[in-house]
Amino acid sequence: MDLIEAYYIILFVLSLVLAGIYAIMWRKRFSGFITLIFLLVVIANLGYLFVYNSETLSEAIIGIKLTYFGACCINLFLLYTIINLCNLNVKKWIRLIFLALTIVVFISALTIGHSDFFYRSISAKKIDGHLVLNKVYGPAHAYYYIQLAAFMLTMFAFTFYAIRKKNDVSRHILHHLLHSESITVFLYFCGRIFPLKYDLIPLAFIVFEIVLLLIIRRIMLYDVTDTVIDTIAKDGETGFVSFDNKFNYLGSNSVAKEIFPKLVELRVDDSAVKNTEINEQIINRIKLFISDENKKTFFKNYRDKIYQIDIDSLLDGKKKRGYILYIQDDTKDQKYISLLNKFNDRLRDEVAQKTEHIVQMHDNLVMSMATMVESRDNSTGGHIKRTSDVVKILIDEILKDEDDSALKLTPEFCHNLIKAAPMHDLGKIAVDDAILRKPGKFTVAEFETMKTHAAEGARIVHEILKGTDDLAFHLIAENVAHYHHERWDGSGYPEGLKGEIIPLEARIMAIADVYDALVSKRVYKEAMSFAQADTIMTESFGKHFDKRLEKYYDAARPLLEDYYSQAE
Repeated sequence: MDLIEAYYIILFVLSLVLAGIYAIMWRKRFSGFITLIFLLVVIANLGYLFVYNSETLSEAIIGIKLTYFGACCINLFLLYTIINLCNLNVKKWIRLIFLALTIVVFISALTIGHSDFFYRSISAKKIDGHLVLNKVYGPAHAYYYIQLAAFMLTMFAFTFYAIRKKNDVSRHILHHLLHSESITVFLYFCGRIFPLKYDLIPLAFIVFEIVLLLIIRRIMLYDVTDTVIDTIAKDGETGFVSFDNKFNYLGSNSVAKEIFPKLVELRVDDSAVKNTEINEQIINRIKLFISDENKKTFFKNYRDKIYQIDIDSLLDGKKKRGYILYIQDDTKDQKYISLLNKFNDRLRDEVAQKTEHIVQMHDNLVMSMATMVESRDNSTGGHIKRTSDVVKILIDEILKDEDDSALKLTPEFCHNLIKAAPMHDLGKIAVDDAILRKPGKFTVAEFETMKTHAAEGARIVHEILKGTDDLAFHLIAENVAHYHHERWDGSGYPEGLKGEIIPLEARIMAIADVYDALVSKRVYKEAMSFAQADTIMTESFGKHFDKRLEKYYDAARPLLEDYYSQAE
């Protein structure tokens, strides 16, 4: 093995290692263009190694085409990635022009060895056991240079624009991009100007991959704030502001900027310590929290309102990456607390009001999460509300039964099941949009993927409620999400439970879920008539559903039909 071959082998191996590191760091929210870049660098660097080790001219041409395929696509996806990272609103037709230019170049490269369009000629001779290629470029190759230069200039232009104009983009990311673009251009032109025995382009690819990994690590920090709470709070009454471990500003919403006006002056990655007012009002409070985690709450008066501000750690998995502040209008509660000092006899009422407020917030959070999940599924609009109402109708019929063999449900069980019903499909948040929003029936493979939502839903419910004191509700909500697709005869999923091993709450939920699916219109079917749905439901008791619940379904049927008639 000579030094040149070792150079290409090392770069190829490095591209594999970097792709492996990216795979470990991969998150669902990452741009697909970045994933394609790491894959294409492996292909391109393999092409360079293949060309150098070719035994014949035809083998070398195959390798050359691989390198052009990788280089053309990498340049395109780098441009797309920079557009996304700079948070630029580039029109779709402009993106299509970039794609068309790339396709033209690659199709031209495919003519190598067949015409003089891209290469006027190409020949080879062996020197020291390796082919040495003699290439005479054709007219299309000049177009390749023009396209490459246009793409590079566009990348620089987008990056400079974002640095000057975009406050919502990390300075670190933009400077990383600028440096990597400069290094890439430098290596490219060095390889073209100086008569080197090896090509510097694969090295430039490796440099850009390393920079992308640094950028990805930063993106992971920002993605931590993109949680369900953030989504709900974004345009609501809850404010938030976050900082990294060095107290550099990461972002905030409009509520936080109204209460702390100096936040408007900060750009992403600015040091908050250098802003005197923010340092005094926020950073010093965070430092107190660091020294004593019990000091996580403080209050701020602003325009005749009292805001409660809670500090918490910003986590990436188990690793602390910074701090986040949640801001809520606590004016009413604070006035109540001040009155307690004068009117001790009102203590119980005040606590009850506070508890009711917290419970309502919890219920709203659960419903908001369920609604957010349902909004991604274009086939089940209104499903969570209807199934919750159907569960209530069924429970009302069960409670009316005074027979000795009747199911005996406690008020707590009934309340918890009705409240848990909207959470039964939370697991769909983990299902890919391409499947969840498919306008038609699923393939076998797609249905297998969809089926994972039950176990995933149980996991999500467990994580959401694991800190709650209401263990009874926690268990019922988790069971509803996990087992509502189990069948009485054991043919359901995800665990294949059978008979009374299936929790009662899941058996009741299954009836509501299936009935709504039958009588509701979906993108892949029309709504069934009540008679058709009733036939299917009746035949399913003892197979799909618990036979003991059939009489309650029969009793509830008139109410269900009236409910769905009004819903239409």
